[in-house]
Amino acid sequence: MNTTDQPLQKLAAGALTRRRFIARNFQYFSAMVATPYLVGYGDSSSAEAAMSGGCGLKVSNLTNLGPLLAPDENGVRLPAGFTSRVVARYAESVIPGSAFVWHGSPDGGACFADGDGWIYVSNAELFDGGGASALRFDAAGNIVDAYSILTGTVGNCAGGATPWGTWLSCEEIGDGGRVFECDPRGIQSAIERPALGRFNHEAVAYHQGTHTLYLTEDRSDGRLYRFTPNALTAAGFADLSAGTLAVAQVIVEQGVNRVVWHDLPDPLGLTLPTRRQISASTPFKGGEGIVAFGDRIAFTTKGDNRVWTYTVATQTIAITYDPASSANPILSVVDNITVNFAGEYLVAEDSGDMQLVVLSAAGVVLPLLQIVGQDQSEITGPAFSPNGTRLYFSSQYGTTGSMLDGITYEVTGPFFSIL
Repeated sequence: MNTTDQPLQKLAAGALTRRRFIARNFQYFSAMVATPYLVGYGDSSSAEAAMSGGCGLKVSNLTNLGPLLAPDENGVRLPAGFTSRVVARYAESVIPGSAFVWHGSPDGGACFADGDGWIYVSNAELFDGGGASALRFDAAGNIVDAYSILTGTVGNCAGGATPWGTWLSCEEIGDGGRVFECDPRGIQSAIERPALGRFNHEAVAYHQGTHTLYLTEDRSDGRLYRFTPNALTAAGFADLSAGTLAVAQVIVEQGVNRVVWHDLPDPLGLTLPTRRQISASTPFKGGEGIVAFGDRIAFTTKGDNRVWTYTVATQTIAITYDPASSANPILSVVDNITVNFAGEYLVAEDSGDMQLVVLSAAGVVLPLLQIVGQDQSEITGPAFSPNGTRLYFSSQYGTTGSMLDGITYEVTGPFFSIL
């Protein structure tokens, strides 16, 4: 595996081409959190300007959705006006006649602009044959290619997109999980990024304003981490080859939850696991998806079923959703999270009701979709196409509930209106 920085750094160097401009501004429609997650960069006003595309302002319809209808032929319940299709299945050729088949246990994902089309990348959370794969779409939404972008890794859970158009794929495996930077086009070799630490990685989000990265850890006593680069690249983005990894401590001051960051002495965990190196650091109950939008970093914790929002400028953190206090506690077993251009969170359920649920700033909580007949699975990898008209996600274990299964879907519909 290529361990030099040069190939992928070339993606961020030089002039900001039209393709890179689109990729940078439309990260509101990619994840990984991911997530797998749909990741937003810049402020919301620039996002709305990018979304308008010269055709008027696009306004979200997600809080005005009607009830979910009966399951369609793919077993997906959707509001009126929305349709689904299956774009990939485990062990099947995505392109007829191709030797490449789709991976099992699809997890975190993200979308990237690719000329007039786009690419959807998806992790394989397999412990024998993990990695990540990609689907390439043309401008009309036809699948024109499918291929691997990362091999030789283990338990690739979620991750996150970078503003220079690469995918950070995270290993969720014990205290030695790694992060790999991948080329969504599958041209350049993936690069390990040890400066981002080795622990039970879940997901990562890039904050454009400060060029820092935030990472979650999927353990019952996992931590929230922040990576600060030593330098920026020639294109003005974080250089992931070296920097400082810090862990969060939450302190309550006059009723406000403030975050203090402590630098880790051993980010590789050679002496102690990273979560145990700073005794004052705050445990989070099973960190899952994380996403950046404007000055906010949102992440989920499955152990207490909460959605959190960290504000970078004030270094404060608050609970955005908790079923114990929600007026409509339909969201359960929170997992991957994404955000649209309007700043609305979309949270996927790990089992539960197998729903993708919308959380708005006004406190609206309602399902966008539901998969039926797959109760032993979980929804993973939600991400929008660059134009915001198509939503991708997976049922990680498909109809069998086995790790050697998985179905990846596309949903098309009126996600927004143009004013």
